[in-house]
Amino acid sequence: MYAFEIERPTTLDAAKAAIADGGQALSGGQTLIPTLKARLAMPEKLVSLHSIAELKGVSTDGEGRICIKGATVHRTVGDEAGAYPALASVAARIGDPAVRNRGTIGGSLANNDPSACYPAAALGSGATICTDRREIAADDYFKGMFTTALAEGEIVTEVKFPVPEVAAYEKFIQPASRFPLVAVFVAKFADGVRVAITGASETGVFRWAEAEKALSDNFTPEALEGLKMDPDHMIADLHGDKAYRAHLCAVMTKRAVKNAK
Repeated sequence: MYAFEIERPTTLDAAKAAIADGGQALSGGQTLIPTLKARLAMPEKLVSLHSIAELKGVSTDGEGRICIKGATVHRTVGDEAGAYPALASVAARIGDPAVRNRGTIGGSLANNDPSACYPAAALGSGATICTDRREIAADDYFKGMFTTALAEGEIVTEVKFPVPEVAAYEKFIQPASRFPLVAVFVAKFADGVRVAITGASETGVFRWAEAEKALSDNFTPEALEGLKMDPDHMIADLHGDKAYRAHLCAVMTKRAVKNAK
C-alpha cells in the first residue's frame, strides 16, 4: 500500500464536496482496495461513503418497487429484500460472509465487473439507478466491461427495482473467486420477460433478446430448446473457452426459468 488521505463524511453533501476536491469515492472497497494494493490506481485521497446514514437502507416506494440505498451492504439486502426473493437471493450468495458484510450495491454497480452479480439483477429487473445528479434506466446504464453511464465523481445513491411476477437468479460459480463463471437473471413481468447474463461476455452484462422473445410467448424451459448463444464475443480463459460459456448461457437460463418464483 502507499500513503494517502481518507475522509469519512457523514452526509452526502459533504461527500460530494470532498470528491469535487479531488477525492476518490470508496464504497465497500472490495475492488478498489485490492487495486490500490497492486498500485493499479493511486488516488491521493479516498472519500468513504460508509458513515453516510442517508445512503443506507432497504424500503418500498409508492410504486411497489424495492428501493436500496447505494451504500447498503449485500448482507442487508439479503436480509431485508424479502419482498423480491430473487433479488434477496442474489445478495445472499455474493462472495463470502466477509464480502457480504462490507461490499455494497452501489459499489458493485459503479464498478460493473463483467462477472458481478448485481448488474445482472439490475438489468434483468429493469431497475433504475439513481445518482446524486439524475436517474438512469438500467438499459442505458451499462456501457461495457467496467464501464457505465456514470460521469466522473457521480455517486450511486439508490437503486429502484420493479418487482416481477416471478424471477430467479442462477449462477455457475467459479469456486476460487466465488464470482459466477456464467450467471443468468430471469424476470417475468406482465408485459414480457427480461433475461440478463453476467460472467459470459467480453462486453459485460447483457440481455439475451432471443430468449426473452421465446419466454414471453411461453415461460417454460422447453421454450428455449434450440436457442444457442453466439460464442464470438464470449470470455475465454483458463476456466472455460468461448463455446463453453456460450453453452452455459443456455443451461443457466433454463435453470432460472425452471426455478423462478
